[in-house]
Amino acid sequence: MMQKFNSKSKLNVTVLGSGTSQGVPMIGCDCEVCRSTNPKDKRLRSSIMLTIDGLNYVIDTGPDFRYQMLRENVQSLEAIFYTHQHKDHLAGLDDVRAFNFKQEKDMKVYCDVRVDEALHREFAYIFSSFKYPGIPKLDIELIDENSTIQIGTDALQVIEVMHYKLPVLGFRYQNFAYITDANFIAEKEKEKLKNLDVLIVNALRKEEHISHFNLAQALDLIAELQPKKAYLTHVSHLMGLHNEVNLELPENVALAYDGLKLEL
Repeated sequence: MMQKFNSKSKLNVTVLGSGTSQGVPMIGCDCEVCRSTNPKDKRLRSSIMLTIDGLNYVIDTGPDFRYQMLRENVQSLEAIFYTHQHKDHLAGLDDVRAFNFKQEKDMKVYCDVRVDEALHREFAYIFSSFKYPGIPKLDIELIDENSTIQIGTDALQVIEVMHYKLPVLGFRYQNFAYITDANFIAEKEKEKLKNLDVLIVNALRKEEHISHFNLAQALDLIAELQPKKAYLTHVSHLMGLHNEVNLELPENVALAYDGLKLEL
């Protein structure tokens, strides 16, 4: 069932993946979470899709990108926004060539200079002087924490968070924001996260981690920012069973799950 929130403009959010870098279940693991038969305990690598006035925009193309597009029956894609260059957020880029072919245009990509360097390094064949038939075609635009990107009549605002020592980009569109792979947010960037209807933010597990918010830290951030509703993403098998963890959370907080759809 799609959950609705009051907002000035039409925005649908689909959680394409809510899992950590290894996904859930994790290869070779027989813990109760990885053995769970609850579909909400099956977590692909973290990504979301924004549908604004009927047009689709994806944040991150991890290794599960192809399946996520097929599962949601995505027929067109306007642009991709990258949070950072780690493989679990980047590795599925090659599959954008299906959209190149169908839409007969380059794929617009928004990313910072570190992601741009990683794309040139890890997908060198895309940028080679010899263009092999069928390779992805990209139109890259560099952004940073001071950027805003016009989408329709509104702007997508960029937010910088820290993933240990690595800057990562988050995004806000009107009263919705998405933050992943963070364990620190500077005060000036927190100002961009005030007065939200919905916040999706990472919470890896209950124990502390060097580069991700754990559950307690994510809940502290939510309590500070006071969004009307918050969802936790980039969740590992170490967090626990979806249904059990949800019972422990404040009334306005829930675990995200793959396929969750929000209407703002």
